[in-house]
Amino acid sequence: MKVARYLADENSTARLGFELAMVLHPGLVFYLVGDLGAGKTTLVRSVLRGLGFQGKVKSPTYALVESYVVSSLNLYHFDLYRFADPEEWESSGFREYFNPHTVSFVEWPEKAVGFLPPADVIIHLGIRDFGREAELEAVSEAGRQCLNRLQNISAT
Repeated sequence: MKVARYLADENSTARLGFELAMVLHPGLVFYLVGDLGAGKTTLVRSVLRGLGFQGKVKSPTYALVESYVVSSLNLYHFDLYRFADPEEWESSGFREYFNPHTVSFVEWPEKAVGFLPPADVIIHLGIRDFGREAELEAVSEAGRQCLNRLQNISAT
């Protein structure tokens, strides 16, 4: 199952993030795929705002992971851009962050291919015209349920 959205501006990205926040539940894993500047961190920031988080949301590029406890969710935002070898995942100790009690968003998942837990939803982001294109692809049953709920929210 796939859901495509044209994100004309930052407000459109915020709306998608707010809608995603409404359908999150513990245990979900999202991969964020796209070039630099495609809007991956902006989308996660919008999800967190949709959950009610008021603090600073920074890119985890240097820290590799930022954690947030908000709206009774433990949300982890990973950025694996700086990984030079997928085996760095093993030595990072991040595996324990992925469990039935957390939600994880992973930027640059291809940098740890073969080591990361599988995604429920893969979000492809790209630059199109003066905005962004988002394609959300469910790759598990939990992902399909999530995107079904997202479509129901978008239809109202």
